[in-house]
Amino acid sequence: MSAPQTPSQHTRAELADFLRSRRERISPKEVGLPAGGRRRTPGLRREEVAALAGVGLSWYTWLEQGRDIKASSAFLDNLSRVLKLDETERRHLFLLAHQRLPPELGHAICVVPPLINRLINDIPSRPSYVLNLRWDVLIWNSAADRVFGFSSRPADRRNLLWMLFTSPGMRELFSPWDEQALQILSSFRRDFVRAIHDTDITGLVAELENVSPDFKAWWQQQDIHGPCQGIRHLQIPTVGQVEFEHTSLSIDEDRHLRLVYYAAKEGRPESRDFEQWLQQEPVQENS
Repeated sequence: MSAPQTPSQHTRAELADFLRSRRERISPKEVGLPAGGRRRTPGLRREEVAALAGVGLSWYTWLEQGRDIKASSAFLDNLSRVLKLDETERRHLFLLAHQRLPPELGHAICVVPPLINRLINDIPSRPSYVLNLRWDVLIWNSAADRVFGFSSRPADRRNLLWMLFTSPGMRELFSPWDEQALQILSSFRRDFVRAIHDTDITGLVAELENVSPDFKAWWQQQDIHGPCQGIRHLQIPTVGQVEFEHTSLSIDEDRHLRLVYYAAKEGRPESRDFEQWLQQEPVQENS
């Protein structure tokens, strides 16, 4: 009876099986290669994968045979491209080869699952909205619209960061503005690092640097603040300053969609006034 495999041996065997299965499902035509004559196995040959991924045949063969060799993140990304792996398969490849998750490939997605729209509308007294990785506000409920005035913004400017740094009304709403804007910008910077290759996101940063001196100065300082403590202070018209607890929930990890939920602190007179204000007809919008 053979000795039991160690975890590392088992992982390498799983990696070998996974690579063979992905290689065999790709036709030469899909990667721009001539089909050639008869093939003994389906899909691509090892030498074709090695050439397309930019490594030697022997090295790739050892990897696919489950030998104990190390693969760089750059190579694994190249291999993901050659084998046409989706994001789930790419993460699986990294876990097998590195035993850790790969860096995220961030993109600004604009489609929200319908159930999420239903969810935030089921909580009409709690301002809630959904952001993508660029911080575009994709959907919102009536309470969030009343507080932040999303529906009054042009669709191409319905971006939380843009509103925060260019709208006088948002400066009045977030009080004190400087402290909270710095915290929010720090949170955005963490998302920016995940999507630094996305031209929509880098374009937003460049445009904000042109129009907002505050944004430009703070962005260039490269300050990283600690995680937000989940408290926001908003200056609500006719009510005054209201303290909100807020949280951010990932609702679709692959699409980088996040639901942001605000709740006025319980037991405060101003919180009860805020609830009443939500029920009244709006008399003005944020500018």
